[in-house]
Amino acid sequence: MKGLNKVSKKLADGTSVTYYYAWKGGPRLPGKPGEPAFLAAFNQAIAANEAQPTGTLQSVVNAYQQSARFKDLSGKTRRDYVRMIRKIETDFGDFPIAALSDRRTRGEFLHWRDRLAQSSRRQADYALSVLALIIAWAFDRGLVPMNPVERPGKTYRSKRIDSIWTTDDEKRLLEKAPSHIGLAFMLALWTGQRQGDLLRLQWSAYDGETIRLRQSKTGVRVSIPVGEPLKQILDSTDRTISTILATSRNASWTESGFRSSWRTACAAAGIDGLTFHDLRGTAVTRLALAGATTPEIGTITGHGLKQVEAILDSHYLKRDSALGISAIRKREIYEEATKTPN
Repeated sequence: MKGLNKVSKKLADGTSVTYYYAWKGGPRLPGKPGEPAFLAAFNQAIAANEAQPTGTLQSVVNAYQQSARFKDLSGKTRRDYVRMIRKIETDFGDFPIAALSDRRTRGEFLHWRDRLAQSSRRQADYALSVLALIIAWAFDRGLVPMNPVERPGKTYRSKRIDSIWTTDDEKRLLEKAPSHIGLAFMLALWTGQRQGDLLRLQWSAYDGETIRLRQSKTGVRVSIPVGEPLKQILDSTDRTISTILATSRNASWTESGFRSSWRTACAAAGIDGLTFHDLRGTAVTRLALAGATTPEIGTITGHGLKQVEAILDSHYLKRDSALGISAIRKREIYEEATKTPN
């Protein structure tokens, strides 16, 4: 079975399962290799894939999923893309490539996005962005005549301007959460890293002073000096398994298992409207409030300079009264230091 893709996954309860796909990004197959239903589904998937007519958007989507660009994505990003690709294939698999040059095509794709937005604006924007990047990839390689969905804009606008963790939120979470969840909280708060990267972070990445990792989403390598509050927790944490973060049963987390335990801990602490991802922006905010420069913040979190400035300008610091207080205090000190003696 050429191209068969096997994926092993650990469930929240600690058990392991194996899933089989006709190819990477292809349809999931029932049962196990050797079973009649499995073989029939595999042959059907291969036949359906090979039967796709040339000159359609489906052929472009298939080519993209076989490309190095797609295969170099992180596992999670590939899975997310495949969910969107399924929507694209359902509605536009037989769309003629030649029709991409028609002025009306852009409106057709935007109408599709708007229809999806009736259920979820974020998911609708995501689906169109995946379609746009696939067509852009194909345009660069001369596979399509043009990209009619370049810069389509968005239907979703984040309303998370005030979504930062306050010190009171931090205190309530740490008081109620079990220690293994508290460690995850502190690790995110003091490193500003994404949940997936922290769940996979190995003890070997920590040398007692610094945490070094390569971000799975961007490929950026970061070297993070460990602040004393986090260092005290890390140095007192058991290291019987390879990952720093572990379940109460001392096993490495699955992403779904962690999300479930995180929600439970937040509910117990009365935390509402804040997410684990908000800790990434909170880390940026607290570093800025402490006087860290934009380059210093980016070195720790892995953001580009423009990204840090955008976060500080548009999302997290606009309404933080501590900045105003800090500014006035600095001016008071300046005025006092430059005051002419009588």
